[in-house]
Amino acid sequence: MARITVNSESRDFPSPLNVAGLIQLLGKNPKYLAIEVNEMVVRRDEQTNHELKEGDRVEIVTLVGGGSDPAPPTDKPLKVGSFTFKSRLFTGTGKYATYDGMKDSLAASGCEVTTVAVRRERLVDKEGRNLLDYLDLDRYTILPNTAGCFSAEDAIRHARLARELLSNLGNPGSKWVKLECLADKKTLLPDPIDTLKATEVLVKEGFEVLVYTSDDPVLAKRLKEAGAASVMPAGSPIGSGQGVLNANNIRIILEYLKENDPDYPVIVDAGVGTASDVAFAMELGCDGVLLNTAIASAQDPVRMAWAMRNACEAGRWAFQSGRIPKKLYANASSPMEGRIAPASK
Repeated sequence: MARITVNSESRDFPSPLNVAGLIQLLGKNPKYLAIEVNEMVVRRDEQTNHELKEGDRVEIVTLVGGGSDPAPPTDKPLKVGSFTFKSRLFTGTGKYATYDGMKDSLAASGCEVTTVAVRRERLVDKEGRNLLDYLDLDRYTILPNTAGCFSAEDAIRHARLARELLSNLGNPGSKWVKLECLADKKTLLPDPIDTLKATEVLVKEGFEVLVYTSDDPVLAKRLKEAGAASVMPAGSPIGSGQGVLNANNIRIILEYLKENDPDYPVIVDAGVGTASDVAFAMELGCDGVLLNTAIASAQDPVRMAWAMRNACEAGRWAFQSGRIPKKLYANASSPMEGRIAPASK
């Protein structure tokens, strides 16, 4: 018998014994192992000829971790009022250099919903082409918005006109409206009083109202109570590209609106600048993101649209996965057990 140390454990083995015989005694597959004897690697083709002797130190090393390839994550569809969608990214149609560029960018984004402002100067360009000629109404559900309205009365009027227009086109978007009631032209912040007033009126008229609002949790709660199909807090001012400036308020809005209604859709609207902003909003637990300028004004809108699409999915999956807690000190990802014995001095 010979006493040999294997992975820091001293054991008696029959003698004579070579490395290949040791592996066989231990019931291991040599293909998956690397062997070191007295801190010198013994190659596989040398293991039969390498005899072990009393006092030898053997390290047997394999790889850990990994796992089988999982199927792509599945998710329940996003439900907003009577509408159901797979994509959680909503886009806009404004600010594109060309209608062709808009068309390509919408396709790249994977969106199923795109917003349109009900204003003559936004529907027809200087060459007389109509925006709707570049939107596949079988592919996209049009979400009319009341962009540019600075009073409840104007917003209500625009919503009624949008319903008439989309009803004539046979698009299901005639059922709903993205409500914007702005306070002033400099900040484009929502007017809380007129926003709530217009919501109450439009809900009574049978609209499914998606409401652009500030990140005020109390107002968000009031808008839901007024019957809004979705509350859409701004991440930051419209078109600013600053991302989500007040994550704590968004968290409180989510808590307020989902406490007894976990599927109530909260969609961040406005202020997104790049893909990480979208991912962050989704990681907070928001149900979707609506954006326009971040794609339309990018140097490469189509490429940015792809980025936003992937960021929306990644952020959603990350939220559903449950992130690890933040810790003050390091926590090794490789196991501390089974380490190779320190080299002798």
